Parts: sequence; C-alpha cells; structure tokens
Amino acid sequence: MSLGYYVKSFTLWEFVKAHLLTLRYFFKPKATINYPYEKNPLSPRFRGEHALRRYPNGEERCIACKLCEAVCPAQAITIEAEPRADGSRRTTRYDIDMTKCIYCGFCQEACPVDAIVEGPNFEFSTETREELIYDKAKLLDNGDRWERALAANLAADAAYR
Repeated sequence: MSLGYYVKSFTLWEFVKAHLLTLRYFFKPKATINYPYEKNPLSPRFRGEHALRRYPNGEERCIACKLCEAVCPAQAITIEAEPRADGSRRTTRYDIDMTKCIYCGFCQEACPVDAIVEGPNFEFSTETREELIYDKAKLLDNGDRWERALAANLAADAAYR
C-alpha cells in the first residue's frame, strides 16, 4: 500500500469530496418548480386525457369505422354505430374505460379523420372508478374544451405523420 492511500483514508478524502460537491450544488439555482402554480411545457405528442373532436360546423368527426376499437391493445374502447338518414354512419355509443387504457396512442394513430385524440390534460383524477368510464358526451365535452390545444398539437405534429 502506498503512502497516499493511507493519507487519503486517514483524512477521509472521499467524505470531503462529497461535501464539496454538495456545497457546489447548494448555491446553484434550483431546478424544481412550484407545481400547482407553475407548469412545465408539454410536448405536442403528449398523451393525456382522451377527447372526441368535432368539425368546425359542429358535427362530430367520428365516422364509426371502429379502427380505434380494433387496434386498442387493452380493449378499452367500445363503439356502437347506426346509419343515419343521409346514409352516413355515426356512433351512437362511444365508451372508453380509462382504467384499462394504457395511453399507447394507437387509437389516435389509427383514426383516419383525427376524431379521437389524446389531449394535453393530465390532471383528471377522480374519487371513484365509475367516473373513469368516459362516454360519448364526456369525450365530446373534452374535445370542445381542449379544441384549440388539440388543433395546435396536431398541426405541430403534422410534419411527422
């Protein structure tokens, strides 16, 4: 053993180095944020709460192709559809069980008309499990509430689709 080894172990050199490192970071500006009042920016590809979008004239976008239901690996989406008087198909029931959802984004990718999207909202906690079963009215309400952010996120991501 060398003399340097004994000097370092006697003076607890690793202990001193650790404290110097702590003091260096102690005086730097903090990287934390005050969460409820300050929020980090989210990526346009962030996958949060689901929403059903409408066309600008107010008609829902979903054409009941059921691709999102077929591609969902968790089988969280349930769709029922009927033909309308004009011959087009629209959904009569569109349910998503958010307790099953794994937020993979496959439903959003499979939709040919960008009807179902995962929005920027990540603050949707509930007190009961039943509140996490979203029906068509809840999904359309989410789409109406977040439409500007959803459209902006889809426009930002359009170059990569």
